[in-house]
Amino acid sequence: MIQVGIIGGAGYTAGELIRLLINHPKAALNFVYSTSSAGRPLSDIHQDLVGESYQNFSDQINPNIDVLFLCLGHGNSKAFLENHLFSKQTKIIDLSHDFRLNISANFQAKQFIYGLPELNKKAIIKAKYIANPGCFATAIQLALLPLAAKNLIQSPVHINAVTGATGAGTNPSATTHFTWRDNNFSHYKAFKHQHLAEIKESLIAVQNNFDSELNFIPNRGNFSRGIFASIYLELNESLEAITTLYKSFYDKSPFVIISENEIHLKQVVNTNKCLIHLSKHNNKLLITSAVDNLLKGASGQAVQNMNLMFGLEETTGLQLKANYF
Repeated sequence: MIQVGIIGGAGYTAGELIRLLINHPKAALNFVYSTSSAGRPLSDIHQDLVGESYQNFSDQINPNIDVLFLCLGHGNSKAFLENHLFSKQTKIIDLSHDFRLNISANFQAKQFIYGLPELNKKAIIKAKYIANPGCFATAIQLALLPLAAKNLIQSPVHINAVTGATGAGTNPSATTHFTWRDNNFSHYKAFKHQHLAEIKESLIAVQNNFDSELNFIPNRGNFSRGIFASIYLELNESLEAITTLYKSFYDKSPFVIISENEIHLKQVVNTNKCLIHLSKHNNKLLITSAVDNLLKGASGQAVQNMNLMFGLEETTGLQLKANYF
């Protein structure tokens, strides 16, 4: 069994990670580290684990585990690794923004690989350190990578995407309060969201001459989880040719499905899937992409990366059905 440790165990992504790992046939949860909740049952914080887990949060760290998941706030993973040492065989998967960009991927002689399996599967299999992608970045990259691979992004890309309240984390703020979020809708960080940088780096990696504008409007939705992205750009190729391209590109990607029908969030919530739908409107291609921000956008993708790093089938422990009703 793969011995697993989690740092930063109280947040939404940690809760989903715990849920996946306690049901994973090849993984054993060695510890979930928390100084503030040490000694308390995991189910006190993650109440969906009542009757599923009887483990407690720990204030002790086992440095000899096989894989460490960092579920810390942005900027805190670097600080943690500066102050804690692990064995040479310990692999690390970081769910923060700290190591996603090329400029920050090399840290203390640790070379972090960008962990989007549909882009970097061969490198992930050999990697020791993984920077897990952002949630918006996952939905948007998977929607655009097949076009970039064929040098087809030659015009500005317009992206409008909405995320659920869990995307903001567990710490309360003015825009996550129920009375503000309920029956409400708003945008934030228009044209300057932090995930744009990693999206651009991935597109450049497969389309060397990529320099098109990415016009990204992120939105807050009044639902708990999921991301729905609507993306359009100018493209003269036929819908049939584009659909063939996407299906070929994702032929060996079990979690990316090209849907013949229009998609919606209920098809992906509680799964590690990304659903994509394509349509043409005169010379414009409309791409819609949907993921669960806590699974394919975070913890599910992290487990997918773990599976690849340890030589397992990448779908292991991730064959989840959507909550349709």
